[in-house]
Amino acid sequence: MMDQKELAKNIKLIIMDVDGTLSDGRFFMFPNGDVVKSFDVKDGTGIVFAGLAGIKIAIISGKTSKTVQKRAEELHIDDYYEGIANKTVPFNELLEKYSLTKEEVAYIGDDIGDAEVMGMVGFSAAVGDAHPLIKRISHYIAKRYGGRGAVREVIDFILDAQEKWPSIFSKLKSSEDVDEILKKINS
Repeated sequence: MMDQKELAKNIKLIIMDVDGTLSDGRFFMFPNGDVVKSFDVKDGTGIVFAGLAGIKIAIISGKTSKTVQKRAEELHIDDYYEGIANKTVPFNELLEKYSLTKEEVAYIGDDIGDAEVMGMVGFSAAVGDAHPLIKRISHYIAKRYGGRGAVREVIDFILDAQEKWPSIFSKLKSSEDVDEILKKINS
């Protein structure tokens, strides 16, 4: 059986859940019904770096949220699915869209709704405070919690395994759009 670093070397697409993964799962509801979620800038930076390394990013969320949709736009997430009960449907669409095998896909999740797709991908990762079942089926368990840098930790692990840092730094140094990249990182 391949170790987690070998599995991570194949990744061309990273899919993630939102609540409990990209956010900490908490939300604040105002009397008018508006909802606010918080995100960690480190996770956003990891997503931008993955993009610079040529890795596609997708979000598949069971809920709908204007806040998450706005965050996905800010980070130039390649594919955003919301209100999805059966996450295998968009997963299969993404495989077809990008002509990928299951072994070329990673999934980062935290709870039971993520389990089916996590069992199908080449590299599955759990956030540090994930449900115990999700931890048991994962190739990698982050030390950091959901919404607190876990996504960044997983992305860094994949980028390390693929030895992508020199090309990322080169792109950052040579890019005429450095200001735009830094804006995305710091948003």
